[in-house]
Amino acid sequence: MLVVVDVQPGFLDKAWFGESELAAARTALERIVWLVALAGRLAIPIVVTEEDPARNGATAPGLVERLPARTPVLRKPTFGLAGTPEILAAVRRTERSTAVVVGCETDVCVAQSAIGLQEHGLDCVVVADATFSPGEMHARGLDRMASAGIASNHAKGVTYEWLRSVEDARSVLGDPGLPSPPFHL
Repeated sequence: MLVVVDVQPGFLDKAWFGESELAAARTALERIVWLVALAGRLAIPIVVTEEDPARNGATAPGLVERLPARTPVLRKPTFGLAGTPEILAAVRRTERSTAVVVGCETDVCVAQSAIGLQEHGLDCVVVADATFSPGEMHARGLDRMASAGIASNHAKGVTYEWLRSVEDARSVLGDPGLPSPPFHL
């Protein structure tokens, strides 16, 4: 399954962000949108969380339009999504054993969510270039997850793992309903 953690304007566009933070946030968002569109095309279940949407905004424009119908978008009052019973239940309802985790912020909600899911018996893979925290906190979050045994991949790697064969890649990647990939395929 694909777990999309808190991809909201309040985490992607703060007034104090410098040009490097804005560029990193845009890059992560492009990759998240791509993975959501691909997951939808491949019928891979998606679970989306929002932290305090009244303050941070709803799921980012450009992403929310790509969510398949009936994708659960759940309010997350805890930093780690496994601490919210309704979200953990939605994850379990997918009946999948591996969670591919993307979102914001790498060092807090993404890390705590991936570690919490792992503690609840799921295999987790964090997509390093489809997560975001400003400045050094991104690398610190990735390091924290690695030290907890969370696997890491990148959006292109996940794309080809989901496709599995050259034939599937040709068929799916030629679908005009998919956005342009944010990297060279």
